[in-house]
Amino acid sequence: MTDMAAVPIETLADEMYQLLAECAGKKNLKAGDLIKEMIARHGEATCSKDDCKKAIRILIDTGRCIYSYLGGSYIQLPPKEGTE
Repeated sequence: MTDMAAVPIETLADEMYQLLAECAGKKNLKAGDLIKEMIARHGEATCSKDDCKKAIRILIDTGRCIYSYLGGSYIQLPPKEGTE
């Protein structure tokens, strides 16, 4: 069996962002939901939980996503200006 290259963290972050954008306003996603989805897409051989956590950290640190607390900790896109 050949070693498959790990999915780059930035790629995971971009895919997570896309997933959050698709679900915005319809479904709230937790960090665990994002991690499970990325592993399901790429397989455990190329996508680890640690990589997913790093990707989430990038999204939060760069302000592309925010944590919100709605009876649990969810990751969402930040509100657009003027839509509060």
